[in-house]
Parts: sequence; structure tokens; C-alpha cells
Amino acid sequence: MRLALFFLAAVLAAPAWAAPGYSVWGDFKYQPGFTHLEYVNPDAPKGGELRLVAGSRISTFDKYNPYTLRGNAPSFLGDLLFEGLLYAPYDENGVGYGLLAEDVAVAPDLMSVTFRLRPEARFHNGDPVRASDVKSSYETLVSKYAHPSYATLYADVESCEVLDERTVRFRFKKKDRQLPLTVGGMPIFSPKWGMENGKAKPFDQVVMDTPIGTGAYKVGPVRFGKDVTYVRDPDYWGRNLPVRRGMNNFDQITVKIYRDNTAQLEALKAGEFDLMQFFSVRDWTRGLNGKRIDSGELEKTDFRHKLPDGFYSYVLNLRLPKFADRRVRMALELAMDYEWMNVHLFRGQYKRVKGVFGNTDCEANGLPSAREVALLEPFRANLPADVFGPMAVPPRTDNPGGLRGNMRKAQQLLADAGWTFRDGALRNAKGEPFTIEFIDSTEARGATTTAAWRRALGLLGIDFQLREIDFALWQQRLESNNFEMLSISFPGTHFPGSDYADLFGSKAADVPGSGNYSGIKNPAIDALVAGLANADNREDFTATCRALDRVIAHEHYLIPAWTASTRRIAWSKWKLEHPKVIPAYPPEGVPYMDWFLTTWWARLPPKTSP
Repeated sequence: MRLALFFLAAVLAAPAWAAPGYSVWGDFKYQPGFTHLEYVNPDAPKGGELRLVAGSRISTFDKYNPYTLRGNAPSFLGDLLFEGLLYAPYDENGVGYGLLAEDVAVAPDLMSVTFRLRPEARFHNGDPVRASDVKSSYETLVSKYAHPSYATLYADVESCEVLDERTVRFRFKKKDRQLPLTVGGMPIFSPKWGMENGKAKPFDQVVMDTPIGTGAYKVGPVRFGKDVTYVRDPDYWGRNLPVRRGMNNFDQITVKIYRDNTAQLEALKAGEFDLMQFFSVRDWTRGLNGKRIDSGELEKTDFRHKLPDGFYSYVLNLRLPKFADRRVRMALELAMDYEWMNVHLFRGQYKRVKGVFGNTDCEANGLPSAREVALLEPFRANLPADVFGPMAVPPRTDNPGGLRGNMRKAQQLLADAGWTFRDGALRNAKGEPFTIEFIDSTEARGATTTAAWRRALGLLGIDFQLREIDFALWQQRLESNNFEMLSISFPGTHFPGSDYADLFGSKAADVPGSGNYSGIKNPAIDALVAGLANADNREDFTATCRALDRVIAHEHYLIPAWTASTRRIAWSKWKLEHPKVIPAYPPEGVPYMDWFLTTWWARLPPKTSP
């Protein structure tokens, strides 16, 4: 329901922007009066079931609250049961159209945004969505009882004010063109969620209480450790909105859980579910075979997109002294023979990650522009000189020097950092050997992808120790900063903003559960992240994020891994159908999964006359 968001002259003292939604730079694809989105089938039939597997590596779930720190919620629960004030389309960037809100007005100074709620918006329990519910959701998410990432995400929100029953205003601490989208995407839930005898529990104690959101689905049958089923609400309040027409077509969506990738793959081939996204090239090219493939029931499709590359990377815990020296991090990167891995392990289907903004306008290339240099200049004394030169690129081994040349460079860098080989190991001045514990979940196959790297590091005298652990323990160690090295696939974005303070900001470095897993503390990064919010035009914004890309890459905080420009999907052509138009910008995170869930439909048997 990308309905127009018009002036709220009655509640704003100064003129505001009038538009069919909110856009960071004022551009919109859909104009007032549109009937549906381009990438849906507005006449898609309702009914049937979609069966798929969890979108993460969790082996079970133990809560229905996706907004707290401890425990695991079922996959896709947050997407299917909760909604925000705005809806972000899959074919535009930096744009939001009204969902729970029918109108939005942004103050000319960008210091506040006011939303007018739809009178028909309803929670699952039938209660109307009121401005007080929006305020309650905001205050809950920034409280100590919610996941700390929300407090970071909304750190630049000064207040949330109820102006009347259906009007709510967010005031900001500073000007930031993205903040209206940030608060517009905030999940709204009923304050009655988790109430007992009319009294609200602390939010972190709202665990298995049935969620009360506004989405098209509710939690249905559950078999703990096996699957969870979401059931479509036939009375869903938003079913006739332009931004919802042709969506939410399955009567049921069942998410199955398997203990490891092998069991999951075999279950797909046996017909236990209908759709699966593949992250393993080996499984895609060699493991996906059998009767369902031969008969044509299972279709293998590479969906191409224009999504950011993201930055799947090896994360070093910089809180440990051995990783504090940039030269050490560079040496570890030099020892990785990615070109060999891509040929022998990945069959050439990946490309190397180069920075944090690959495949976006924010990606830095070549020499910095004059605007970028001006942004970096105040921090020159504390930045590597390389930042002011050509953009960093990962070392290659398909050149004349090859891996051997890179290893010689790595050895020298380690020596310069105080690490020398003696008594059978690489040691520091105290005689302590250089060891790395790389933790990986048991189904991630880290042993295969790190084997060659482990051997190369061994030649340098570094003892690389792989420890495979259950995903729940892996997640616990990640969120408590109790690790030395691990790998994470970070989603990219076309519009980095205050959320990058959680990923790279100094304040987040010491907050357990924050996104700054490495523990990065860099004043230049802090200033550049803040500058993203202050950019008045597209040119300044682009220069700022490119400068940020340069600092992160040249500091070698992350050891870049690999990415792909397609999403590999196996799906049942006998049971499922999808719209003809494939969106260029599916939701960031687990790309396309929300598109499958919300816009595909089941092949239903033809209706017969009585």
C-alpha cells in the first residue's frame, strides 16, 4: 500500500515534504493512485502451503521473541508477524511507502518525522494500532531488556511523542536523511504481548508468549526441534492495500529444521520441502541430483540481482593484543590463496570481496576524490598512508610472485611487528607462540575452506586451530566476544547510516551483542559514520561512504572472503509459481527469502463444478 504520504499541516508548524512516500533523495517509482507493485502478481491465488528450511543455522528455537538477546526465535517470524510504519519496496533504494501509516511528513530541517496511522490497522488480537502503541514499541526496543543493537540503531532518536490517538512524531538529535526510514521500519507490536493478569512482564521475560503483531501471518502448529508453521490470517487488516495486493498468498508456511546441511540436502531430494537456497557450491554442483531433478520437479535457478555484495569476512577479535597490529592482519591475509580456492573448491562461481560496499555507489575504487581526501585529512596522522592512495585490493596469487611471493611479504610484516620464528613456532618477544583458534559451527564445513590457508599459516609458524562447535554455542561466544577468529556473512547496503555505528563504531565495541564483533575503535570511522547522516546531497553522501570504505579496507580489520552475484535456488516447479518480474533489490540479509515468502504462490488444483 504504497499510498501517498501527504502533508500533515495540522500538526507541523512549518512546511513539510509531500510525496507518495518518503525517499532519501526525493525520487519515487510509484505515484499516488498505483494499484500494486510491479514485482507481484496482483491476481495470485490464495491457498496451499510453502515448505522450506530455516534461513539460518539454528538447530532449534526456544522463544517467539525475535527482539531480545538470548535464545533463538524461529526463522522468518519477525518478517511474517510484525510490520512497520513504512514498507520498503524491492525495486527501489532508500524509499518507503506507507504501511501502518497512511501519511508521513518530514520537517524541512530533517529534525523530526510525523506519521498518521491508518484507522483500519489492527493487531492480531483485533485492537486498533494507536500512536501510543508505536511509542511503546520504540521505548521497549531501546530499553535494557531488548537486544542492544536496537538501542544503537535508534541512538539518534531524541524522543517519540504521541500527538493524538493516530498521530506520532519522532524527534531526532541530528539531521539524518535516513532516520525517517529507520524509524519507519521499526517493528510495531502490542503492549499486551506478554501481559499476565493485566501486568506487563519485563520484555526479556516475554519468551514463549504468543506474539501480537500486525502481519499477515500468525504462529500455527509447532513441533519443537522439527518445524514451525505460520498460518495466514484471512482477516488480515492490510490485504487490500496497494503495497500488499498479490502478497501473502500461502495459507501456510512451514519452516523445517535439520541438524546439518547433509540432512537438509537429502530431505530436499526426498521431497520433504519445496524450496531451498544454496550457499555451498559443492552441494549445488555435485550434491543436488536424483529423481526430483531428473523428472523436472525440482528446478535449479540462479536469480541475478543488483544487491550489494556484502562483506563475508573472517573476523579477528582486535581486543586480543596479537591482532592489534595492522601488519599482523595484513600477513594473515597474504597467506590466503583465494585464487586456488576458487578454482578447486568453488569451481569459479565466486568473486573476492574487496570492501564493505561492493556493487553499490559507495564502493571505493582507484584514487580518492578531492571530497574524500578532505574528509580523511583531519585524521591523516592516525591513518595508514595507504588510505590516501589507490583503494586496497586483496592480495592475489595468480601473478608471477604467486603465493610464495605473498608469503615472503607476510614473513617480513610479522617480523616488523615483533614476531619471529624460533623453537619451532612463530613467537613474540615474550616467547609466546602465535596460535589462532578459529571457531566454526559444525555444519559450516570450515575445515574444507580453511585447509590450504591453515597449511600456509603453518609454514609461517602460526598454529591455526579449527574448533567446530554447535551453532548455539558459536552464537553465544560471538555475542559475548569470547572468540579469536570466526567468519560472518555481513549483508551490504546501498544506504549505510547510523546502523554502521553498531557494526564499526567505537561505542559499540564494548557492548556484548552489538554488531562490532571485531571491537574496532577508530575516530576516523566514527566521524565518517556520523557524516553519513549529515550529508545534504547525494555527492557528499557518496564521498563519505567511499572514504569509510577506504579506511576499513586499508586498516585490514576484516579478512575478505568471497561473494556471488546470484542466488542459487532449488524449488518445486510442480507446486510453486512466482511472478514474472524479479525484483532487483530483494530485502537485504537473506536475499530473496522474503520475496519467496510474500509474493510466490502455490499451484492449486483447478476448481471443479459440483
